Amino acid sequence: MGHQPPKDVQEAAQRAVRWIEDGKAGKGFTDTGRRRATQLAGGSEVSDDVVRKMQAYFSRHEVDKDAEGFSRGGDGFPSPGRVAWDAWGGDPGERWVGTIDLDD
Repeated sequence: MGHQPPKDVQEAAQRAVRWIEDGKAGKGFTDTGRRRATQLAGGSEVSDDVVRKMQAYFSRHEVDKDAEGFSRGGDGFPSPGRVAWDAWGGDPGERWVGTIDLDD
């Protein structure tokens, strides 16, 4: 069964795609991040496996929110960490996958 990303998740990923195209993703940005941004930006359904990866990503990278350049209006915005965060759906993505209960 697939999971349809909500509109606000798609919008965060679309913003990330623009930032990636503008060269703001940084050297460490991964092909996985690029694929996820494109997938979510286009509104493609994601699998249970992708939801698990998104849940793991957000739990690992929650600390990035405290870094310089993460918040709009701050120095260095958008930081590579912010670009990556939005590539995975941003705050709406974190909320969305947090509501999906996967039976393992």
